[in-house]
Amino acid sequence: MQKATPRKAESAVGTAAAGNAPPQPPELSERQRRHLRGLAHPLKPVVRLGAAGLTEAVARETARALADHELIKVKAPGGDREARDALFEALATRTASALVHRIGNVAVLYRPNAQLPRILIPD
Repeated sequence: MQKATPRKAESAVGTAAAGNAPPQPPELSERQRRHLRGLAHPLKPVVRLGAAGLTEAVARETARALADHELIKVKAPGGDREARDALFEALATRTASALVHRIGNVAVLYRPNAQLPRILIPD
């Protein structure tokens, strides 16, 4: 029987190679944002933020979901609009993703997969 070896945990924004800067969120034009909003319309929220707000576990799960899907919806609890906006901005920053759209309690985040991009966006 083989002994299980522990996996190295990745940080919320991904681990950069030594000497490299951390990944930057993609810059999107309005045309690209419109295209991504259309693709995100039928999606259901993948990540739901609870009363604890933005924790390290939530940031890791969001980064993992972005690596798997590239385009996800995140739902936050109701409440103060400015606090939700700040929460979504902080989550996008911690996961090196672009905040495509926010409407009500739901935000759309996009981060292309560097090895195998699945979503092609117009130039």
